[in-house]
Amino acid sequence: MAGETIITVVGNLTADPELRYTQNGLPVANFTIASTPRSFDRQANEWKDGEALFMRASVWREFAEHVAGSLTKGMRVVATGRLKQRSYQDREGNNRTAIELEVDEIGPSLRYATAQVTRAASSGGNGGGSFGGGQQSRPQVQQDEPWATPGSSAPDAWSAPGTSYGDDTPF
Repeated sequence: MAGETIITVVGNLTADPELRYTQNGLPVANFTIASTPRSFDRQANEWKDGEALFMRASVWREFAEHVAGSLTKGMRVVATGRLKQRSYQDREGNNRTAIELEVDEIGPSLRYATAQVTRAASSGGNGGGSFGGGQQSRPQVQQDEPWATPGSSAPDAWSAPGTSYGDDTPF
């Protein structure tokens, strides 16, 4: 959507993502990313921490379940998404405004760590989640992997179930 504020935040999770479900059964994961700038003070010959930014963030649908199952407290993450502002009244009736990050993409930072990526089993839809309302299920098709180790019957983790691709260049 035009005019949205897109940002990328690099920081550490302050707690495990909290996975909840709406009354309609829609999964949502909420978490906070703490991002603290550091600068080198040449006079003192040491690193100094700046003011920490605590950014509340959320992800929805199957993405929420992936985040909750993959990320934990203290992990350094790289998240990009859209800033959303919402207004509400607190319990005392005061008007409040909150700015939150609606995450489009998130993953572990590999600056100080390594990661093992495992493709999640698809629950159908358009590959990125179900945006049209209902879930569409696809039958799982077991395919032989021509590049697998002999004796291994593991399917190709990166191909879409039931789809085969030729050797032709796609462009």
